[in-house]
Amino acid sequence: QVKLEESGGGLVQAGGSLRLSCVMSGRNMKNYYMGWFRRAPGQEREFVATINWSSTTTYYGDSVRGRVTISRDNDRNTVYLQMNDLLPEDTAIYFCAASSRWASSRDSEYDDWGQGTQVTVSS
Repeated sequence: QVKLEESGGGLVQAGGSLRLSCVMSGRNMKNYYMGWFRRAPGQEREFVATINWSSTTTYYGDSVRGRVTISRDNDRNTVYLQMNDLLPEDTAIYFCAASSRWASSRDSEYDDWGQGTQVTVSS
């Protein structure tokens, strides 16, 4: 059974940076597409980024493209989300997700989800 655990969230001022981490346990992450999503208060879950098995393909949501970078370390079973130039509208719970097949921006393509980590950006 796959377990995903996010960390690295917190309170940061606008313009600041955070790096989120997500550790997979129970399976070898090298066999999974990994993604990040977020949900702001009162809003639907939004795609942030995804990365393929070998890190050769990444894809970003329009609202974060150019400000975030997704990466992974299969030896550590960990996927990262580096977020720079944070804006108050980036405030959300950020979720890590895994898919054993090809996946992109639709949350229905992912099978397993973490509990999320809160990111709050103050203006």
